[in-house]
Amino acid sequence: MVKHLPPSVKQLLTLHNPHPLPSPPVHKLNQVLSKTFLDAKQRNAETGWLVLAACTLLTANRPPSFGQLYRFTTRSNFDSNTRDSTFPDALNKAALIRESALKSTIFVGVPRVILSLAALNEAMDDDVKTALRKTSRRTATPENIESTLVRGRALWDSIYAPHADKLHDKLGSYHPDFISFIIQSYGAVLAPLPGRTKSFSDASSVDDPDQGNFSRALGSIVGIACLRAEDRVVPQLTSHVFGLLKARYVENQSEEDAWLSSDEGTEWVIRTVDEILDGVREETGGQIGARL
Repeated sequence: MVKHLPPSVKQLLTLHNPHPLPSPPVHKLNQVLSKTFLDAKQRNAETGWLVLAACTLLTANRPPSFGQLYRFTTRSNFDSNTRDSTFPDALNKAALIRESALKSTIFVGVPRVILSLAALNEAMDDDVKTALRKTSRRTATPENIESTLVRGRALWDSIYAPHADKLHDKLGSYHPDFISFIIQSYGAVLAPLPGRTKSFSDASSVDDPDQGNFSRALGSIVGIACLRAEDRVVPQLTSHVFGLLKARYVENQSEEDAWLSSDEGTEWVIRTVDEILDGVREETGGQIGARL
């Protein structure tokens, strides 16, 4: 059994900037979050804001900032160890942030999600951490695999129509398992799960089976925030911008989702991702790319 890294390998791992990028000072991060949150509140788009903020900070690879987002949403005094929010409110916020991270895996991969979830786990209050759902709703079984695939293909068609079949076959031609993996991931992770979807102002409980469950529009916001923050993946970003715009056709939408999927709301999502991302990068010396 290998118990230790060879010294030469250990030295190599210290090269080429191996650590996550530095997070801005807490007071600077809170300034950016406060400004964008107040804007979202005026537009009744707090859920969209929470999702895009979580995905932007995760993709920017600032794990402490991801954890601080939970503290920001549950405290008026951001440096306090005492939570202002009620337990049901804090649990709902934590579940939405955690679900944002899970869905981000599709767009930015596992490593950054692990780092951000670890930071969130450290930042959460103990009672909230204990009450978060412990049993997976996404374990594949013979009984649920068909419904998962149907849900994944329906989401795929909703985002990529009228080019859904053509794109499906194109990606399948690159590798026969690639498109199968995507459809399964869309069904198991990105699409709303059966049950009630949650919003920023909802409450949750330890017995709530729908903790953190997202609407169709919010799933598109995950894709936009991750791909906008990732940079240089414009074709994929454009596809998910179309996906949010097409979410306006979902039946029985909430008022927030209807606005988020409007032309005005979609533009707001992109601009707010940019504002958070640029604020974080300015404070940590990162290079700021061209924005809208």
